Amino acid sequence: MVNVVRSTVIDAPIEAVWQVLRDFNSHDQWHDIVAESHIEDGRPSDEIGCVRKFRLQDGAELREQLITLSDRDFISAYCILESPIPLINYVATVTLKRVTDGNRTYWHWRSSFATPKGREQELATLVGRDVYEAGFAGLRNYLNAPALRANTSAAPGGVPARNAYPRGVSAIPIKGNGIVLKAHGGPEQMVMQEISASPPGPGEVRIKQSVAGVNYIDVYVRTGAYPFITPPGIPGMEAAGQVIDVGSGVTGILPGDRVAYASAQVGAYASVRTMPAKDLVVLPNLISDETAAAIMLKGMTAEYLLHRTCRVKAGDVVLIHAAAGGVGLLACQWARHLGATVIGTVGSDEKARVAREAGCEYPIVTRDNQFANAVKEISHGKGAKYIFDGIGKDSFAESLEALAMRGHLVSYGAASGAIPLMDLGQLSAKSVTLTRPVLFHYTADANDLRDMANHLFAMIERGVLKVSVNHRYPLVAADQAHRDLEARKTTGSVVLLC
Repeated sequence: MVNVVRSTVIDAPIEAVWQVLRDFNSHDQWHDIVAESHIEDGRPSDEIGCVRKFRLQDGAELREQLITLSDRDFISAYCILESPIPLINYVATVTLKRVTDGNRTYWHWRSSFATPKGREQELATLVGRDVYEAGFAGLRNYLNAPALRANTSAAPGGVPARNAYPRGVSAIPIKGNGIVLKAHGGPEQMVMQEISASPPGPGEVRIKQSVAGVNYIDVYVRTGAYPFITPPGIPGMEAAGQVIDVGSGVTGILPGDRVAYASAQVGAYASVRTMPAKDLVVLPNLISDETAAAIMLKGMTAEYLLHRTCRVKAGDVVLIHAAAGGVGLLACQWARHLGATVIGTVGSDEKARVAREAGCEYPIVTRDNQFANAVKEISHGKGAKYIFDGIGKDSFAESLEALAMRGHLVSYGAASGAIPLMDLGQLSAKSVTLTRPVLFHYTADANDLRDMANHLFAMIERGVLKVSVNHRYPLVAADQAHRDLEARKTTGSVVLLC
């Protein structure tokens, strides 16, 4: 048997939540996937044994029967009689409990069922995400709709009349602060302004952001090297915060959830934001907003470099450039955990110390990008199997020299400028490969995004990765954060407090 369990807290008194859920025929009013519903044979919708027949938005029809209803314990249970979805012997129970803190309601929804062999995970995900989590969001929106709060007409017994209250989110834009890039150029082109976050449309989520991450790619965007913004616009690609409300069609994300993202859609340097739900991941309890904002982009970059672009394993010799930087520190820890011999380049003795503490066994201090001889000496003349290079132009030729026979050079950034055109024949000298991956191509699919983020979170929770947030700036000081980053005054992660 498959068991699916979900729970949430609804910001409404238990009586208000129960008066909706005890109506076995109410779900077409608050659940997005239900198009139409009726109780067969004209029986009351709170009578044990009554059967509801309903049609989903995709046209599928189901029949379910109410088998338990307790106004004293706030419990109802039901089973599926007929369904085109193979949920065999499906029985579900809804339980509400009073939360005295804020007069809120705890909602527990669980079910058990059998499935055809091999479809257990698929159907468990469908029930948990598309039925239960989407239902939580739908009822929350339904109860919070302005018309619901203002309505005075009600059916006998104080239950709101059906169809009286439209679902939805607040139609009022929410004001906040944001860093606006006036024109491409230096840090002085970024200024604080009042902004607003529009109500979320279909597939969108509105967020109250608490922390935004600062990355070197933001510098490229600011200068215009990466044409992600046509000024005026808000830079920034990663942040964390709390969901305010969600638009129609959003599943798996609820108001009140803590979420984070690393997205090619710039706009993270802001206290409020509306953006696509597909770009967001829900944060585990053990991952703070600050940690998430500091590692979503850098940590998932380390994840795809070590596990997807390459598959680093025990015994491999790897060279990580800028080993004391945001990506570098995470990649050093992760590669060492995988059993690799980790070499890193750094710009100072202090950065060498930081990199060594993160698992870089052989930090090479170099200010002129001369490191190939040292790599060969450490690797007993063989060179590095994998080189992860975010520097670009200034390190490229030396990186090729430092590669082992049939080695792999992964150029994932260009802090020193773009790599010049080259003769591919250079690669044949040692049969090496060169790749130029981009994080957002790896996270374009929402399932891949969640897999990568969950892998990253698990490594942090297990203590494999330690996140170093060494520089915190108020949002208004984003320009100074960029100056320090460009001057190579930072180590680890840099964040803005929104």
